[in-house]
Amino acid sequence: MADTRITNLHSSGKQPPLILPPQRSAALQGAVQMRIKSSQSSGERLSQSKSMVLQESDLPPKPISRHRRNQSQHNVLAAGGAAFSEPLMELKGEHLNVAKISESGKKQRKNWTLMWSVLTSDQLLIYKDRQQETSLKPGSKPDVVQLCGAVVEWTTEKSSRKNVFQITTNTGSEYLLQADSYSIASKWYDAIRKTVDSSTKLPLRRSNSTEYLPRHSSLPGYGSSSPSTKQRNPVHRRSINMFSSSKLKHSASDSADKNGVKNRLKKFITRRPSMKTLQEKGLIKDRVFGCHLSTLCEREGTTVPRFVQICLDAVDKRGLDVDGIYRVSGNLATIQKLRFIVDQEEDLDLDHSQWEDVHVVTGALKMFFRELPEPLFPFSFFQPFVEAVKIKESKHKIQAVKKLIQELPKPNHDTMKLLFSHLHRVLGFSRKNLMSTQGIGIVFGPTLMWPELDTGNMAVNMVYQNQIVEFILIESQEIFNLDRK
Repeated sequence: MADTRITNLHSSGKQPPLILPPQRSAALQGAVQMRIKSSQSSGERLSQSKSMVLQESDLPPKPISRHRRNQSQHNVLAAGGAAFSEPLMELKGEHLNVAKISESGKKQRKNWTLMWSVLTSDQLLIYKDRQQETSLKPGSKPDVVQLCGAVVEWTTEKSSRKNVFQITTNTGSEYLLQADSYSIASKWYDAIRKTVDSSTKLPLRRSNSTEYLPRHSSLPGYGSSSPSTKQRNPVHRRSINMFSSSKLKHSASDSADKNGVKNRLKKFITRRPSMKTLQEKGLIKDRVFGCHLSTLCEREGTTVPRFVQICLDAVDKRGLDVDGIYRVSGNLATIQKLRFIVDQEEDLDLDHSQWEDVHVVTGALKMFFRELPEPLFPFSFFQPFVEAVKIKESKHKIQAVKKLIQELPKPNHDTMKLLFSHLHRVLGFSRKNLMSTQGIGIVFGPTLMWPELDTGNMAVNMVYQNQIVEFILIESQEIFNLDRK
């Protein structure tokens, strides 16, 4: 009968049962149970690790970790889709009008240029043309606009064009982007805005701890209820408390320092010496340039400033026949050096080799008259001189202008007389220096007189300024009685 059972098993294709002794059977059953238990535990770990990625009910509302520990965790973030609420919008290229108006906070001249623009996951690449994007030449690098931490906003104040929006990077650089079509501009604005939001949030996720892991995770050290985690949490909380307390201490010390600086400034302002005291101690010297004409003459004890006198003497000595005298500008740096020496009341020798260019002397003289707080022709005399020069009859015009000049304050009258007598000598060398009455009027008109308030037409005022100087120059002998000793 046993043979029949074995034959039937072989015919059915099944193997006969293995009959073992009781001791080996028990040992085998124990090993099988341990293997099953081990497979169940690994299966549980696998299912739990898969639940962190695949099951939507177990996904955390925020990213798993703000530290990118390794590439596998980065892949978990990408697969789970929890890092971004919306996919990044990348625009592969389009022509936009771009103007860079600031470089690291330093303003630049706005210059619109049609540029090939490409948007990536965290940058805006701006090329001069489309071919530059694929060019491998050394000078084909694009202008890279870092969008992490940037600000994007529509603007109507920075340009008169339509559909303009501005990108301000975290380094202070500013870009204006514009498209003729609103749909194109809006598309780029939305894409760049989403890219800025995503790239700005990502570093914050990386810098935080693993507090957003699900609490039922069994991975050790990632939000589990293991003893090691429970021991680490109080330390973490203490570090946060220490950081908060130190931050509060720093803020309190900063405010105390600011209050201390304010108090010291208040004390300094209340105890600061007067201008007269500083001048008496020699800490502040009276200036020549920018000083009122009457004040300067009173200080020097003259009716003509000493600087004006030595400049006119120098030009009379070696500049009357120089081509373009008073019309040609001298070196500005040398003129400023001459001005500094004069303001410091140092001895000035215009015969020195450093002042050999007579145009530097004439430039400094013109600068002196331009920087007077009140011009050589005082403000109150501006309109009367304009009315006098409008007189058609020459004799009456001379009398009117002469009367006005005689009414001027003594320093203004004497300085004007000395200057116009010098310019009359310059005009005597017109064949060599090529200076005419009209040329001298153009140079000295706005230099010697200007209205106190520019309420009228500037061009009209300039015409009258030139005409007044020309007329006084032509009639200087009659007006100032130059022939009389």
